[in-house]
Order: sequence, then C-alpha cells, then structure tokens
Amino acid sequence: MEIIILDCMKMTGREAMYDYIESVMRFPDYFGHNLDALNDCLGELNHNVIVVLYNHEYLEKNMDNYGRKILKIFMDASQEEYSFTLILK
Repeated sequence: MEIIILDCMKMTGREAMYDYIESVMRFPDYFGHNLDALNDCLGELNHNVIVVLYNHEYLEKNMDNYGRKILKIFMDASQEEYSFTLILK
C-alpha cells in the first residue's frame, strides 16, 4: 500500500498547486494542469493508495472557490468504485 501526503499549505496558487500535486503524486508528463486532468489522473489511482490532504483547509484559504473545487474533485474521486482512500487532516 502506498501513502501519499499532500501538504495543502504549499498550494498557494493554481500553477504552484498543480506543479506540487504532479510532482508528489508522480502524475504522467501529459498531466494538463486543469480540473479535468486532475480528475482523470485521480481516477487512474487504485484502492491500494491512500491520499492524505494535510492542512486541507488551506485549499480554500489560499484559492477560494477554486480550492473548494479541488477538494471536491479529490472527494468525488475517492468515492469511485475502484478509486483510492482519501484522508483529510
């Protein structure tokens, strides 16, 4: 089982957030740095992965409505039948 920890305090803007997520989660080179691409790549994770969003409240603090959309994408993707486990800290 793999555990991926994302510190949301490091997500201070859209490009910084996408660069950080891509790096930590080792997304493929074709990752498109947008909401749809994030959703697609998260959908490719399997149930043997645990994603921890540490300091998740900073998504909204740093990026307002866009941060809420990011959090929703993580939450929705984790609910898919063959998806990953999400932990909010």
